[in-house]
Amino acid sequence: MNKLIVVTGGTKGIGKAIIKKFASESFDIITCARKEHELSTLKVEIEGKYPGVILDYLASDLSSKSDTQRFLSFIKGTRRSVNVLVNNAGYFIPGQIHNEEEGTLEKMLNINLISAYDITRGLVHQMKDRKEGHIFNMCSTASIIPYVNGGSYCISKFAIYGMTKVLREEMKEFDVKVTAILPGATLTASWEGSDLPEDRFMKSEDVAEAIWAAYSLSKNSVMEEILIRPQLGDI
Repeated sequence: MNKLIVVTGGTKGIGKAIIKKFASESFDIITCARKEHELSTLKVEIEGKYPGVILDYLASDLSSKSDTQRFLSFIKGTRRSVNVLVNNAGYFIPGQIHNEEEGTLEKMLNINLISAYDITRGLVHQMKDRKEGHIFNMCSTASIIPYVNGGSYCISKFAIYGMTKVLREEMKEFDVKVTAILPGATLTASWEGSDLPEDRFMKSEDVAEAIWAAYSLSKNSVMEEILIRPQLGDI
């Protein structure tokens, strides 16, 4: 049986690139996103290109606690061991702390932090019991550098970076690896409408390759952080 990776927010950008990379390495996939038609299209694409790979999905909005729990139940209902978890789902609302709309912080925390917290708690026990597994949390350069127009987004990304560090310490004795991914500006839907040239951005595929490289290390080693920036630096 193929190994299994769970990737949240898998229909676009970095999430989709991760799915493609692990599918090419004969992993089955479970993923989620908000739009059913994008998930069904992804399933057809992946299973058509990679014979023997199965992609299961559930349309879910992980800013909703009930949807997050429903997605967890869906994963557990497959009765399969999860080898890799990538908490990738995220959202960006530009703004500043002093002038953001009311509720912006709650929105950013729900999708960028709390969904990852809940899904990790729901799946990490099986990894602990097996003494095997790898958890990747999608942080950001905004996890370590404040951006003036980042407001609540930076707060949420600082928080998931902190969660990743704590989880790494907790999981050492159980042989479960934990890695923080800190990508800079990547050409994804978040940058739609930008007038900057494509070569000013990183490629989603490069982030996926870095995650695969971290996963591929021997059990003796863990890549605790992966910090990747565009060659010309931050935007």
